[in-house]
Amino acid sequence: MSSVLYDTPGPRARLRNVLLSVLFCVLLVLLLWWVWQKMDAKDLLTSAQWKPFTESQAWTTYLLPGLADTLKAASLSMVIALPLGAVFGIARLSEHRWVRGVSGAVVEFFRAIPVLLLMLFANEFYARSTDVTSEDRPLYAVITGLVLYNSAVLAEIVRAGILALPKGQTEAAYAIGLRKGQTMSSILLPQAVTAMLPAIVSQLVVIVKDTALGGVMIGFTELLNSRGTLAAFYANPIPSFIVVAAMFVVLNFLLTSFASWLERRLRRSKRSTGAVLGVEDVDELNAAEVGGSYGAGAGGGGM
Repeated sequence: MSSVLYDTPGPRARLRNVLLSVLFCVLLVLLLWWVWQKMDAKDLLTSAQWKPFTESQAWTTYLLPGLADTLKAASLSMVIALPLGAVFGIARLSEHRWVRGVSGAVVEFFRAIPVLLLMLFANEFYARSTDVTSEDRPLYAVITGLVLYNSAVLAEIVRAGILALPKGQTEAAYAIGLRKGQTMSSILLPQAVTAMLPAIVSQLVVIVKDTALGGVMIGFTELLNSRGTLAAFYANPIPSFIVVAAMFVVLNFLLTSFASWLERRLRRSKRSTGAVLGVEDVDELNAAEVGGSYGAGAGGGGM
C-alpha cells in the first residue's frame, strides 16, 4: 500500500532490500567472528577471566556498590532537573520580556557547556569554597553538573512540547475565562506531557550514562569506576567491561520500558470518558431530567 510519504517497493526494490539485509548480516557475523578470534588468542575468553563474576565478592565489593552510587546520583539528578527544567521551559514562554530573557540566557549558557566541564568546576568549587567532605564531594559535583546541564536541555523539551500544541487550545481556554496560569497547568501541560515523554525519557537515559563521567574524571565511585577497581584486582578488563555494559543496558531498558508503560497509561486515561455509571445512576439521572428540566419545560408550555 502506498501513501503520500511512502511508496510500496516493487519486485526489484524488494530483491535489493533482501540482498542488502543478507550482506549486512554476513558482514556482522564476520566482524563478531574476528572479535571472537582476537579475544580467544589473548586468552580473554577463558573460564578464569569470567570466574570472578560467579563469586559473591566481585558483586558485593565492587559492582553492586557502584550500581547503588550510579542510581543515587542519577535519581537525585532526575528529581532536581525535571522540575527545574519545567520551570525554565515555562518561563521562556512568559509574556514578560525580562523573564524570557533571564531564563533564556540561563538555559542557553548551561546547555552550551559540556557536562564534564560543569562537573570539574563543581568539584573544584566544593573543594575550595565549601565544607563538603572529600568523600561526599564527588557525588555533589556529579549531581551539580548533571542538574545544570540536563535541566537546560529539559527546559527546551518542555518549551517545544508546549509550542507544538495547536494555538486553538490556548484561545479556547482564554475564551472561557481561564487565566494564563490556569491555562498552562490545566490545559497545555497535561496534553504536552504525553508528547514530551519520549524525549524526556531519552534525556533521563543520558543522565544515567553521564554518571560515568564523574567516575572517570573526579573519582566518583559509580559503576564504571568500580569496574576499573575490579579489573585491576582480578586482571580481567575485557570481561568486566562486558558485564558493566550489560548492566547499563538492563538499567536503561528498564527505564525506557517503564516510560513506555506510563505513556500508554496516559494515552488510555485521556481516551477514557470518565466514571462508569451503573443502571441505577442512569435511572436517577433520567428521572431528574424528566422531573426537572423536562417537567419545567412542559409546565412552561402549558402556561
